Amino acid sequence: MELWYTEEHTENVRFSMKVKEHLFSEKSSFQQVDVLDTYEFGKVLTIDGLVMVTEKDEFIYHDMITHVAMATNPDIKNVLVIGAGDGGTVRELTRYSTIEHIDMVEIDELVVKASKQFLPITASKLDDKRVYLYFEDGIKFVEGKENKYDLIIVDSTDPIGPGEGLFTREFYKNCYDALTENGILINQNESPYYDRDAREMKRAHTKIKEIFPIAKAYQYHMPTYPSGHWLFGFASKKLDPIKDLDTDRWNSLGIKTKYYNTDIHVGAFALPTYVKGMLEDATC
Repeated sequence: MELWYTEEHTENVRFSMKVKEHLFSEKSSFQQVDVLDTYEFGKVLTIDGLVMVTEKDEFIYHDMITHVAMATNPDIKNVLVIGAGDGGTVRELTRYSTIEHIDMVEIDELVVKASKQFLPITASKLDDKRVYLYFEDGIKFVEGKENKYDLIIVDSTDPIGPGEGLFTREFYKNCYDALTENGILINQNESPYYDRDAREMKRAHTKIKEIFPIAKAYQYHMPTYPSGHWLFGFASKKLDPIKDLDTDRWNSLGIKTKYYNTDIHVGAFALPTYVKGMLEDATC
């Protein structure tokens, strides 16, 4: 008998992968967490039936959510990561010896537990001495903080359930206040392709550009996410991701990546015409 996992991308589109074994299944007070071992993508972490991480393509997501900001401002020392319970974002950040302190705030400890047990490929650096783990609400964690972080990464699920509050104007304003003068905000900014994702993409971008002087979106290609075409948001008080990119300095670090490079850094901000139009015309 064959076992298949199927995710519904829209009412009319489904994505399936053949499963070797269902390794983990547990429900927290927030969400359903599962780990599958698949033939094509290796181990897969799902939350509420949606793919979060796979062993085969996680490097694309984690390269692009971290290195774009780090190459724009290599002097980043203090970082706040909200979400990211699988640990991949923290793993990439710990590759920079210049980073001194990482606060990681994950609302659901079960995600970290499952990732440490079954996905060491992403969770391997959660015990780094510079990493401070908090199992609480990231929305409340950032409230009242001022001029504290050089980088805030919002590595969130979609804006439903526990992730919903991470897409509000109030939350983005609190992030602005918590950032230093050269601080950068990177956020998971959904996808332009299917209507539901595109709607949330436009809403998030609109709120952020009302608060930050510099607000742009950049793209990456994620085979296991709906449509494969996804965006991150880049927002800053002062730094521009293209004008302030120091290619020589970043390349001199010798960090070996599988997806990110400084050419892709520049190219990722060259969005398709239809996406540019959607972002320019976006309203809440």
